[in-house]
Amino acid sequence: MDGVQGGVEVEGTVEPGWEGVRDAFVRNFTERGERGASVAVYQGGRPVVDLWAGTRDVDSTEPWVPDSLHLIRSATKGVAAAVPLLLHQRGQLDLDAPVGTYWPEYKAAGKEHTRVRHLLSHRAGVPVLDVPVDFTDPAAGPRAVAAQAPVWEPGTDHGYHAHTYGWLIGELVRRVTGRSLGTWLAEQITGPRGIDLWVGLPDELEHRAGSVTRVDPPSAAGGLKLRPKRAVSEAYADPSSLTRRAFAALAPADENSAAYRAAELPATNGMANARALARFYASLIGPLDGRPALFAPATVALARTEESAGPDRTLIVNTRFGPGYMLHSGASPLLGPSSFGHPGRGGPLGFADPESGVAFGYTTNGLQKGVTADPRAQALVRAVRSALG
Repeated sequence: MDGVQGGVEVEGTVEPGWEGVRDAFVRNFTERGERGASVAVYQGGRPVVDLWAGTRDVDSTEPWVPDSLHLIRSATKGVAAAVPLLLHQRGQLDLDAPVGTYWPEYKAAGKEHTRVRHLLSHRAGVPVLDVPVDFTDPAAGPRAVAAQAPVWEPGTDHGYHAHTYGWLIGELVRRVTGRSLGTWLAEQITGPRGIDLWVGLPDELEHRAGSVTRVDPPSAAGGLKLRPKRAVSEAYADPSSLTRRAFAALAPADENSAAYRAAELPATNGMANARALARFYASLIGPLDGRPALFAPATVALARTEESAGPDRTLIVNTRFGPGYMLHSGASPLLGPSSFGHPGRGGPLGFADPESGVAFGYTTNGLQKGVTADPRAQALVRAVRSALG
């Protein structure tokens, strides 16, 4: 289907009946400030949309190519969540066990009753750190969250653990398996299934990495007005607020540096393209390329089970979480009530919808303001919904 569509040079393929996704993708460039992006949809383990366009760098000089890899920010959380859920499926991890069963140091500062499922569902009470952590020290994050006193009694409330989620889940996986989460992911999931997705980009793949930058959406982009904007902006501007402190738990870093991309930050620095994200979620819920689904039916049901809902102490709006995944809500609209996945701050999105058999991935190099419902991603999701009738 390569060629100019609506004045935009779009490459890739679209199956009959899915042309509306291509049209929405084009309008993202012409109406919503897109500069470089990819989108992919699988249904029943088969690709029905696989598109890319624009440039992969922030200077608009290098074209986006099929194997470009881009930062997916917090969409990484949905990828990371598959690891503890698979360990649970295999009988290696009890979600109701105290975290200290696997990680004795975590019992400090009033956290001895924190359960594994509290970490996954943003109920652990440690979205902030007293001192921000430098990503260059892989032991610093786990050490800091183990020592941190909780903001609320673990298990009694929820608030988005923007950065600390990665150290919590990553260290838990290391204690159970003896492997880092990124290594286990590559060895057990993405490598065997040919999924081009990384938490900790290998040096030999650095040349495929595109850059990202923050961009302002055009005024007519049609973004979802989900928040009391003044309250959120004031909270984020206040260094003492939970909102600001949660997003400041990681010390400032250059997201476009090779060192940052090579680090393992299971909350924020996954590298992928839309095809990889869609393939990943497709592999969770059904057969892919002749291999059985990674998740057993009980694990699919678990991923969709609400663990946290209501006012989010970090994000302020109402959010819904299963164990490791965001669920369909006003703050994070996915395909429908059966969907589970995760957005990334500024645009990226990946999810699965078991009822329709759909898996979706979207990546971009222009990270717009907002944590959850990006107007470009939502336009594509609406087009998928329309294609399904």
